[in-house]
Amino acid sequence: MSIIKLHDLYFKPYISSKEIQSIVQHLAKRVKADLPEGEIPLFVGILNGCFLFAADFIRAYEGDCEVSFVKLASYQGTESTEKVKQLVGINEDLTNRTVIILEDIIDTGNTLQEIYTIFREKKLKDLKVVSLFFKPDVYKKELPIAYIGKNIEDKFVVGYGLDYDELGRNYSSIYQITEKPKMKNIVLFGPPGAGKGTQAAFLKDMYNLVHISTGDVFRFNIKNGTELGKLAKSFIDAGDLVPDEVTINMLKAEVEKNADAIGFIFDGFPRTESQAVALDEFLAEKGEQINGMIALEVPEDLLVERLLERGKTSGRSDDTDVNKIKNRFNEYNTKTAVLKAFFEAQGKYYGIDGVGSIEEITTRIAKVFDSL
Repeated sequence: MSIIKLHDLYFKPYISSKEIQSIVQHLAKRVKADLPEGEIPLFVGILNGCFLFAADFIRAYEGDCEVSFVKLASYQGTESTEKVKQLVGINEDLTNRTVIILEDIIDTGNTLQEIYTIFREKKLKDLKVVSLFFKPDVYKKELPIAYIGKNIEDKFVVGYGLDYDELGRNYSSIYQITEKPKMKNIVLFGPPGAGKGTQAAFLKDMYNLVHISTGDVFRFNIKNGTELGKLAKSFIDAGDLVPDEVTINMLKAEVEKNADAIGFIFDGFPRTESQAVALDEFLAEKGEQINGMIALEVPEDLLVERLLERGKTSGRSDDTDVNKIKNRFNEYNTKTAVLKAFFEAQGKYYGIDGVGSIEEITTRIAKVFDSL
């Protein structure tokens, strides 16, 4: 989960889809347990917001039931209008029926008041309200709410049916309004020999960014015997891959060291989708995000030539063996393909032509960076 932008506002991850489903399951079980044996309730969903909640709740309810909907409106933008207008009612004969209202969220209670008004003359056997979320700090009514899934603070939220001017309903998780991110962060990728290190140095100076190289971070921690360095070395010495958790904790420590930075260049990280998810979640907790993945794209045959030429002076054996070079390309392409798909899905992947002079390539990258 990462920060999202809807219209002019930004929203950070707040409640995961996994937690939501757990709450829904629990609510459905509580309702079923409290109803008399053989009771067939009528569940009434309040549209538009509750359509996802109602669908999941009804699937989780283990018993016979009927379903209907009523549509009310009480929001404009991010503020409650204090005026509730009934748009669509229900026409069923509800005499001596148990009606259970399914609400996505209750804040001031104005919508709830309208619900009670609608059903006051229906001669019901019983009326109960189930609300997925509840804002106790702003609730103004004394009307009973039989079931509450989760109390939340009084900040505007979207997702799981909740919207901001009609956007955001389709997200499976809940996002909370937040300030516009202050940093501009990029993931810089490029195959061996693409000149990524050179470009990272230019970008760092041009935009006053902090350059975090995974290799440098590992070497620093291991050389200085930090707790994370010792842990990483224990895996390396055993011939095992360093777990993602250790790697991301090292990166987190580097970010925390530079809390006043205006942005970061993440070089060599993430390398897997799980690392990318972890990085997104970590930055989102700080109200920040990855703005884009910039990948230098260079034909493989040209890269082979570059590396073989570099091998004459670099002293690196893997720069002098064509087979080793191609193995490195295969590893890069495999990892990058996954990450490319991950960032493309967020609209954050930018492939840059990596052929040309250093200045030309820097100009191409700067053009993308300035647009983020």
